[in-house]
Amino acid sequence: MATTPFTKQQLLPQEEKLEILRHKSELFIGIPKETSYQERRICLTPDAVNSLVSHGHKVLIEAGAGLSSSYTDKEYSDAGAQITNDTKKVFSCPIILKVEPLTMSEIDYLNINSIIISAIQLKTRKKEYFEALARKKVTALAFEYIKDEDGSYPAVKSLSEIAGTASVLIASELMINNDFGKGLLFGNITGVPPTEVVIIGAGTVGEFAVKTALGLGANVKVFDNSITKLRRLQNNVQQRIFTSTIHPKSLLKALRRCDVAIGAMRGKERCPIVVTETMVEHMKKGAVIVDVSIDTGGCFETSEITTHEHPTFVKNDVIHYCVPNIPSRYSKTASLSISNILTPYLLQIAEDGGLESAIRCNKGLKNGVYLYHGILTNKAIGDWFNLPDNDINLIVF
Repeated sequence: MATTPFTKQQLLPQEEKLEILRHKSELFIGIPKETSYQERRICLTPDAVNSLVSHGHKVLIEAGAGLSSSYTDKEYSDAGAQITNDTKKVFSCPIILKVEPLTMSEIDYLNINSIIISAIQLKTRKKEYFEALARKKVTALAFEYIKDEDGSYPAVKSLSEIAGTASVLIASELMINNDFGKGLLFGNITGVPPTEVVIIGAGTVGEFAVKTALGLGANVKVFDNSITKLRRLQNNVQQRIFTSTIHPKSLLKALRRCDVAIGAMRGKERCPIVVTETMVEHMKKGAVIVDVSIDTGGCFETSEITTHEHPTFVKNDVIHYCVPNIPSRYSKTASLSISNILTPYLLQIAEDGGLESAIRCNKGLKNGVYLYHGILTNKAIGDWFNLPDNDINLIVF
């Protein structure tokens, strides 16, 4: 037998050692003031800042960034954040947290290789936005694309919960509107017929609108073309309610009788128009339409975008409320909600030793990345804007 310089142990196949021990990293997070129209939310609450600072991270906040969510600069500085009036200084932080996407002038302030976590609102973006970020070799994550362990999108879901609940509360205010409303109480009072509500769409917005309307004692009818969604809604609401697929005849019948109609449909590109102008003409005088789908175009033909300052208009004797971004009206609740979703991810990124390692370990977080060091990694965006895109799984192993 040939002699060998190796011991028997050394000749056995060894397991491959790829990853060395991960070192915790320190995060330096910048939170600029939101400049977008009607945006009143902020990404982190003072409690979340406190939690990050106590883990050894630094947070720099632009003065007044939390005021519209009822958080003062003092609360943030007591929580351990640094407050500055210098907008450029905030944007020069390695990690930027923002609710709305950055504007072109804000992108100019960024350092090369920054990390941005914000919403993307694809329908309002232009090609130049992605090209400008790519030139800065930015790594960007979108709230809307971050996935949970169960495959759902936590940020989209919780803001949909707010919008669904709010849509019913808004409708109940509009029903008592003295100028045009009917002076009706939303609910079920003994001896008085209950409020009739039609909800179009059985997703998260629809489900929370149903729960809120039922909680107030209304009669609810839900229309959606997905039987699976309708079944899930029945199970989640834990009681039998009227559900139907969308047939013009049965929908028209329900709309003629209802006091409130809520649009909660989602579409791939644009939300489908489900209710025609003729159907709206048949509705009761003083009925209320709340079109939550207005973010993607609205599902009532009569819908037109309105603002938080002037939220309603009357068309065919029906009150329309078509404000995009309803959660911004409840800025403190929405900020708490976003903050609760982002904080664990930020702590995890630090624990894993930075974003590079974190997206290797966490598929849900990796799903949120749409630019990686300036390389577009989201096929939907690539197709939409005709930009070359790469599969992130071929770049990050």
